[in-house]
Amino acid sequence: MSIAKTIAFHTLGCKLNFAETSSLSRLMETEGFEKKPFEELADVYVINTCSVTDNADKECRHLVRRIRRKAPESYVVITGCYAQLKPKEIAAIPGVDLVLGAAEKFNIATHIRELSKGDSARICSCDIDEVSDFHSSFSVNDRTRTFLKVQDGCDYNCSFCTIPMARGKSRSDSIANVVENARQLAHNGVKEIVLTGINLGDFGTAHSPIHEDEGTRWEKGKKENFYELVQALDRVEGISRYRISSIEPNLLTNDIIAFVAGSDKFMPHFHIPLQSGSNKILGLMRRRYRRELYQDRVNLIKTLMPHCAIGVDVIVGFPGETDEDFKETFDFLHSLDISYLHVFTYSERDNTHALTLKPVVPVTVRNDRNKSLRNLSYMKMQYFTQQHSGQSRNVLFEKHSKSEMMEGYTDNYIRITAAAKEECVNRVVKWKL
Repeated sequence: MSIAKTIAFHTLGCKLNFAETSSLSRLMETEGFEKKPFEELADVYVINTCSVTDNADKECRHLVRRIRRKAPESYVVITGCYAQLKPKEIAAIPGVDLVLGAAEKFNIATHIRELSKGDSARICSCDIDEVSDFHSSFSVNDRTRTFLKVQDGCDYNCSFCTIPMARGKSRSDSIANVVENARQLAHNGVKEIVLTGINLGDFGTAHSPIHEDEGTRWEKGKKENFYELVQALDRVEGISRYRISSIEPNLLTNDIIAFVAGSDKFMPHFHIPLQSGSNKILGLMRRRYRRELYQDRVNLIKTLMPHCAIGVDVIVGFPGETDEDFKETFDFLHSLDISYLHVFTYSERDNTHALTLKPVVPVTVRNDRNKSLRNLSYMKMQYFTQQHSGQSRNVLFEKHSKSEMMEGYTDNYIRITAAAKEECVNRVVKWKL
């Protein structure tokens, strides 16, 4: 394939995927490819996939069919978690030309150049246990808010989750490199950085490079941690705001909470996965905490920062979840001083321990429970927003790409939409709610 080609990207899933897609896009531009919007015609389409739910898998297959209809001569490349977990399944989808697993994602340029239309789909993957590299990634020129990847992989073994099989062992960037990336982003005009990772609170590097005459060897040294990272980032000049994208409650320490409470740069906003308000279900899920610890974390946050937004992940319909267990979750969430929920309907994932658990909750019951919690989330967010009515809070605005509107978030994550004012875009401004 000649270098002078156009390429389009589409991202499914989490903030980490968005950061990686942006980095892949910049990589391909340095290789001579011209970036195109995904809706337009391009020579190569790259889909960076998620596989947290069955819907993510289905959306990937739907996108491939769309590309095949509008651009049958174009190449289709699939990477991401779905590609690592089920490469043969993806390769069998008509229209797919290349499947890149976790280890080959950032070698995408080399693999694309070797493609020939008409060949059967190529699979470039490896056993996930062999993946040990960390590739720093961040989104830039895409948004006012930038997603910065600082950690990847997960050593936890939650019974419903395929992410360790798709992403590999927990590994991290160094604090020095993250700080340097933050400085570069500040130089590029970025105002807000969202720290992202698969298990963000597990940030830390256990090895340090030792440079010797014969080369570089790695020596086990003092492990860095997430608390040290946020302290270092707080000192970077030019970045106005940081957000912590999602952090496990057992890794969200009192020190981190207290530091955020006293920081001008780290926003009063936490997203803390709960998954269930029933200790019985948390045990079946193999989560590393119980509801009492979760409640303690929320109480401390609200004591130090009454205005803080707290988002919660929760899964409904997990095997063995009875009506009583769900009511326990609903009542627990109702009692907590939280701001909003991300509700996931449990879906069966291959090679997970949860598949062995009984009884299976009917899909109709799962959907009903999802609806109940989404209604609760709406009420929680309405109440949280109304508490701040009439206040003036700092908002970072960005221009809405498809209208004459601008939108942004307050420091405590209340979404604001207003008529676009050029002088407000990519600036932190006081705004009366």
